Amino acid sequence: MKATEVPAIAGAYLFEPTPYADERGFFCRTFDADVVRSVGIDPDAFVQDSVSRSVRGVLRGLHLRSGAGEAKLVRCSYGRIFDVVVDLRPDSPTYLGRASFELSGETQASLYIPAGCAHGFQALTDTADTSYRIDRPHDPAEDVTIAFDDPDLAIDWPLPVTSVSRRDREAPSLAEVLKRREG
Repeated sequence: MKATEVPAIAGAYLFEPTPYADERGFFCRTFDADVVRSVGIDPDAFVQDSVSRSVRGVLRGLHLRSGAGEAKLVRCSYGRIFDVVVDLRPDSPTYLGRASFELSGETQASLYIPAGCAHGFQALTDTADTSYRIDRPHDPAEDVTIAFDDPDLAIDWPLPVTSVSRRDREAPSLAEVLKRREG
């Protein structure tokens, strides 16, 4: 497994496993505590695993947590997704930086997203299963959502958006979220 630093987001890493394929299919390690530890991430910090299933065009995000934030390790275990990270940590050298990735069940790559970064994705295939490993128990009172179509972010989602949750559809702009954090 190879760990690659994401230049646009300080502290973010892409973990790319080495699948072993044969006539039966493939096998690969999707998490390796030693590799995670080698880039300064505590593998024992993760306390919750979750999975979502989305259909083509569904968009989830942009989400983050207030307070101490929430670090995530995200992987598309089946299908393909267009994954986006936005650095919203005011003291970060990559503050307001953005990065996007295509994650897929073929590669099984995982993306580590540091606490304080917003995250969202769009399903690119008829079915896309996305797995999350999270470092804090979920507290709905800390949920923050930013409009996925915010003009200041200008994220170029690859497909027309077919479905979003009510929460995501009614999300405030990035400017509004930043103003609330300051005040």
